[in-house]
Amino acid sequence: MSRLAWPLRPLPDGRGEMWRWDLRSLAELPAVRAALRARLDEVGFPRDPDDPVADQMILAFDELASNALRHGDRPVVGTVIAGSGGWILDISDRARDTMPSPAVGRDPSRGGMGLHLVARLSVAHGWYVDGLSKHVWACLPTTVEYQEPVHS
Repeated sequence: MSRLAWPLRPLPDGRGEMWRWDLRSLAELPAVRAALRARLDEVGFPRDPDDPVADQMILAFDELASNALRHGDRPVVGTVIAGSGGWILDISDRARDTMPSPAVGRDPSRGGMGLHLVARLSVAHGWYVDGLSKHVWACLPTTVEYQEPVHS
């Protein structure tokens, strides 16, 4: 399998609080991002310029959800599992015969780089089919380690 492919993998075991949104259109995403931001604040992940964890998680959720709404079949459901090992984002749609396809050979200025971005932000990612739905998921860490650039 190519390293650029989005891997076929089952969802990791997640324990913890679960949040769910039924998504009907792209126009709903700003309200869902705001709701997700509020829930993150409630569980101790407030907006913090020195700690990008929450912002990266919201960005990854938005990228996966917008892909499902643009390229999948409805209904689209976005789920976040707040577990001890990280945040599991699971976005499902009914386009079970269409695998996630990261853009290859495209000029980044033309867009379509969301799956690459989510893969870079996550510690694990994949997709699987369960019944009538395809699930595209990513596991994001609850902390981000910043490393100083190496100067020679």
